[in-house]
Amino acid sequence: MVWGHAAVRDPDGRGIWIKAPGWGFEEIDEGRTQLVSFDAEVLEGAGKPHKECHIHLEILRARPDLNATVHTHGRSAVAFAALGTPLLPISHDATIFEGEDAPRFTLTGGLITTPELGRALAETLGGAPAALMPKHGLVAAGTSVQAAVMHAVLLDRACQTQLAAMAAGPIQVYSGADEAAAKRAECWADSQIDAGWTYLDRKAQAERKV
Repeated sequence: MVWGHAAVRDPDGRGIWIKAPGWGFEEIDEGRTQLVSFDAEVLEGAGKPHKECHIHLEILRARPDLNATVHTHGRSAVAFAALGTPLLPISHDATIFEGEDAPRFTLTGGLITTPELGRALAETLGGAPAALMPKHGLVAAGTSVQAAVMHAVLLDRACQTQLAAMAAGPIQVYSGADEAAAKRAECWADSQIDAGWTYLDRKAQAERKV
């Protein structure tokens, strides 16, 4: 609906570009974005900054190599995180973590409304492509918009797949660490991340024309 958000680092270092609060992604145009400084002040655009702008500000402040972040309340991610069980590489999607469990931010299940909480979330994310936020949602990051979006999509899909498998019975087959790492390199090279993003973009453009 209107509560997820994505951000992109301003190329001139002034802060982040983020969608204005209260709008769904499909409603966003240039007039519904904000440039928010690293001090959480709106430099361009209308209205107050998003309550959770600190998610994006603090991750991108902590990781100069990253350029984009995504926060969603994906239902599969929320449901899976509530189980407290490790995310296993039973699918291609889960191998973005190279056989490791997804990081989990457990300091709070509430909104990330302060720089302190944003910094704690950034620390939890570390160098991972995405992290679960139990009782809340997920956060993903990348060196590009394409990567950040796809990391969010892949984490939610991995959670959905494991939920389905666990509903049928105990999980018995999944990749080991070496195979999972090899699959990440093979399945999620930049070219494949871009291919996934391009498909989602085509799909969104087609839906807008209907």
